[in-house]
Amino acid sequence: MYDVFSLPAIRFPDDFLWGSATAGHQIEGDNIHSQAWHREQQPDFLRGDSEDEVRAPSGRACDHSRRYREDVALIAALGHRGYRMSIEWSRIEPRQGQWDDEALAHYLDLLERLAANDIRVFVTLHHFTHPLWFEQLGGFGKADNRRFFERYLAYLVPRISSLVSGWNVINEFNQWGGPMAGPAIASLKFTMLRVHALGYHLIKSHSTAPVSSAHAFVHWFPRRFHDCLDRRMTAYADFVTNEFFFHALRTGELVYPGVDAEYDPEVKGALDCWAVNYYTRHMVDARLAGLDGRRFRHKELRMIPMRFYLEEMYPEGLIANLERLADRPVYITENGCCCDDDRFRIVYLALHLSALREAMERGVDVRGYFHWSLLDNYEWTSFVPRFGLVAVDPQTFERTPKPSALFYREVIRENGFSGALVRRHLDGLPSLAENRP
Repeated sequence: MYDVFSLPAIRFPDDFLWGSATAGHQIEGDNIHSQAWHREQQPDFLRGDSEDEVRAPSGRACDHSRRYREDVALIAALGHRGYRMSIEWSRIEPRQGQWDDEALAHYLDLLERLAANDIRVFVTLHHFTHPLWFEQLGGFGKADNRRFFERYLAYLVPRISSLVSGWNVINEFNQWGGPMAGPAIASLKFTMLRVHALGYHLIKSHSTAPVSSAHAFVHWFPRRFHDCLDRRMTAYADFVTNEFFFHALRTGELVYPGVDAEYDPEVKGALDCWAVNYYTRHMVDARLAGLDGRRFRHKELRMIPMRFYLEEMYPEGLIANLERLADRPVYITENGCCCDDDRFRIVYLALHLSALREAMERGVDVRGYFHWSLLDNYEWTSFVPRFGLVAVDPQTFERTPKPSALFYREVIRENGFSGALVRRHLDGLPSLAENRP
């Protein structure tokens, strides 16, 4: 059991960037021209995969498209100095070759308001969603379709570049296809590396801000630590979700199980920093079929009333992962937990920020931290998992900062924290032991 109250005083560098993160489809609402919106309307989507899974379409999400002015004021009031957001391609180009000037003006106004509040913006250009017409043409599954994404970036990037402090070309494409082998998965991952490189070089022609793609840094862990089969399968899972990505961007060599390696000089060095999304560890059991979803699950502890993958805090994984990325600056572009009890979020934040500081002491050049998420948002299949520092009423869309938001605001103000600060923010809440089932 972690003793968060005994944590020593921790300080971060003076220029450390503190902020929060969101994604367009998850907060904006009415993203009707996207492939995600179309999928949510299908009968199969609402049925779900298990009895305790509650599915719903995104609908108005957090109504951010209408309330973005209020949200900018909220971000500023909570002391955030950075904000990671995505721009929805499906709004900018709802029909093939047709640009929506009003959608562009909306995003420009949002970016300008953030800048006016001295909030540095990191923009993600593809966060899991794209126009339905692009999906119907085969999406990124057809390598030649890269030209449509390139045309979109050529339209958008020069129009917003003066307002952007950092870029993510794509979010978490390293996990697309899961930890599977074979030509089809390899082809998709090779294509996405080239899409990332295409985006990198195009952005660099318009912007001096750092460019990366947000990496879902899964910490694979053997279920039986000293079992040779579990350890070998763990190494395999790590390679196909993590190391293939790092190796390609460092060397230009595209290597994946089941296919011949390829070399692409455009991929080599196509990033200025590492962008890391980290949540927890995933267990690997070589005696179970498949790897995808073999995550550690407590049998009794449920942080939310459905199966999800964040029933554990494992801050040590953040240290171990970041030590692999000491060759470039690092931004934590997502880190957080979903829980109904906000006490967990305060503890989670304290432990992971402590781990982050230890990684920095070990030589990792971490420049900033974006908490996932600013708001309780739409989590791709439902609104049940709550990641937000700020609660959102599903009927009125009223925003209410949680105790964790106030704790984080003080962390930002102090540029660090101690166990005493954690205790002070938890003392006004029920103890962690009182409400256990």
